[in-house]
Amino acid sequence: MNIFFSVGEPSGDLHGANLIRALQRRHPDWTFVGYGGPRMADAGCQLHADLTQLAVMWIARVLVNLHKFLGLLLQADRYFRDERPDAVILIDYPGFNWWIARRAKARGIPVFYYGAPQLWAWASHRVRKMRRNVDHVLCKLPFEERWFRQRGCNATYVGHPYFDELRSHRLDHAFIEGLRSRSGKLVTILPGSRTQEVQANTKSFLKAAALIADRVPDVRFAVAAFKSPQAEIVQCVVAQTPDASALPLEIHVARTPELIHAADCCMACSGSVSLELLYHAKPSVILYQVSRVAYFIQSQFRKVRYITLVNLLTAADPSTTRPAAVYDRRDPRDAHVLLPEYLTCEDRSPELAQHCIEWLTDDQARRSREAALAKLRDQLGQGGASARAAEYISTKLTGGENVQPLRRAS
Repeated sequence: MNIFFSVGEPSGDLHGANLIRALQRRHPDWTFVGYGGPRMADAGCQLHADLTQLAVMWIARVLVNLHKFLGLLLQADRYFRDERPDAVILIDYPGFNWWIARRAKARGIPVFYYGAPQLWAWASHRVRKMRRNVDHVLCKLPFEERWFRQRGCNATYVGHPYFDELRSHRLDHAFIEGLRSRSGKLVTILPGSRTQEVQANTKSFLKAAALIADRVPDVRFAVAAFKSPQAEIVQCVVAQTPDASALPLEIHVARTPELIHAADCCMACSGSVSLELLYHAKPSVILYQVSRVAYFIQSQFRKVRYITLVNLLTAADPSTTRPAAVYDRRDPRDAHVLLPEYLTCEDRSPELAQHCIEWLTDDQARRSREAALAKLRDQLGQGGASARAAEYISTKLTGGENVQPLRRAS
C-alpha cells in the first residue's frame, strides 16, 4: 500500500508522524509520501514538500502564497494520476485540503480526514464538501461523530491524537526541579506556535504579567517559545513594552511541557495547547488577540460561544449554541468554563491578570480548578487515538472486520 498524506500545521505534523508509526507497526511494507513536516519525515514519510512552512492564517496571507498552493495542488494531482496511491489521508488545514480531497476523489482514490476541521464552529455549510469528497471522517472530539453523521458523513470518533503525544512525552524532571527550587510562584506564558500568534499576543501577556507582579510578591514568569525565531520576537516585544524589561522573566525554547508542569498557573494563546493544559490540570487563562477587522469577520461566522477546546467539551451542546457574546465570567452560562478565554481586539490584560492573581493568592481556588481539570482529563485523555485511527484505516483498505468506535468515558 502507498498512502499519500497532506498535512499543513505543526500540530498536524505531530499527529501525522504518530499515525504513520502506528500504521508501520501493522504494515511494515506500506509506504508513505506527500505533504507534511519534519516530524513526519523522521517517521518515514517521503516528503514532496514541507507544507508546515505555509501554515498561514487569514485570507490576505493566503493570497500572497496562492501561487505556491496552486503549484502544490497540481503536483499532487499529477501524482494521483501517475502513481495512483491507495489512499489519501488529510489532517486539519481545510483551505488547501479541500482541494486535495477533491482531486483525489476525482481520481477514484479513497480519502480519510483524520482530525476533521471544526465545521460545527465556523463553517457548517462546508459539510457538503466533506460529504462529497471525503469517504471517512475520523473525529477527535466526542460530539463530532454525531454532528457529522446527522449531516450524511461517514464519521467515527477515535479520540484526540494530542493525548497520545502527551502520554508518551518524557519530562525533564531535573529542569522542572530547577524551576521549582527558586523562591516565588511561577506563571508560564504560552504565546502560540505560529509566528503571527506570537506577534499578536505577547504584548498583552507582558502587560498582564506587569499587573500580576504588582500584586503578587516574588512572582516569576517563563515564556515557552515554540522555536528560536519566536523567542527572538518575544525578546523584541519585551524591549518595546514599558515595564516588561524589569520583570523577572525567562524565555525558553522547546520546553513547553516542562514549563506547564512546573507552573502554578498559565496564560496561553488559544489552540491545541489547551489540551496540554488540561492534561497537566493547570489553571490557565486563554487569550486570542486579533485585529478589529478579524474580530468582526469571525463574529459573523462563529457558531459556538467558545474558542477553547476544553470549554467546548464542558458545554451542554457546543455544536448548536449560537453565541450572543463571547465568554463573560459574570454570565451564568459560563459557570462551567474551566479555562477563562478572551477572543478580543481590545486590551484584556487586566482580566488575564485578575484570574492569575486569584489562583496565585487563593490556594483553595487554585486547588478547586485543578481538581475540575483533572476530572475532565480522566474522562477524555484516554490516549490511543493513533492506534484506533491506524486500525480503522488498515481495516478499510485491507477489507478486515469493522472497527468499533470509541465511546466517551462516563
